[in-house]
Amino acid sequence: MAIHYDSHSVKAHYMLGLALLNRQELAGGIKALEKSLELGRGAHPASYMVEEIWQELSKAKYIEWEGLSKMRSSQMHKLNATCKEALKSYNSLDNPTADVSEEHLNELDEVFRKAAKADTPTEVPDHLCCKITLDIFRDPVITPSGITYERAVILDHLNRVGKFDPVTREPLEPFQLISNLAVKEAVDVFLKDHGWAYKIR
Repeated sequence: MAIHYDSHSVKAHYMLGLALLNRQELAGGIKALEKSLELGRGAHPASYMVEEIWQELSKAKYIEWEGLSKMRSSQMHKLNATCKEALKSYNSLDNPTADVSEEHLNELDEVFRKAAKADTPTEVPDHLCCKITLDIFRDPVITPSGITYERAVILDHLNRVGKFDPVTREPLEPFQLISNLAVKEAVDVFLKDHGWAYKIR
């Protein structure tokens, strides 16, 4: 109802997303949380609310990936078995007394092993992770020295520790931080192809 009155309400989209997730409506919940995150980043990029939204969105995206991954794995397993049966049938047509060579079966298994690799969790590349938290970027910003940090983390550092770059030790003010859209795009592409990376430590 709140969205009806104010379609730009971060909290309304957030609450809608949580409600939909609670009702097991994953796609709708993710869509509402993404809208909430987009609105939150526009209004207050360093607020606790943006971090909270990201946490919930990450959980939902991971659950979505997990379900799709299990479905793909099951389909691949069935397809592998079907291909082996087809290979055996084809081989028996040429020579009814011969068995399918172990080499052909191993090659088939290797093809399916390589196809399943995309769903196998590995390490997130370093260039997609914050130098301070070592977590995958959510809202990356670049400093004048060329180092990219997570926005909320570097702003917290500037407020609590001091107005300097934690790596180079050069003076740094919040207004000098610029959104790193190239890294953001790279993270989005990586997460699209590797949903397991949404899992929060």
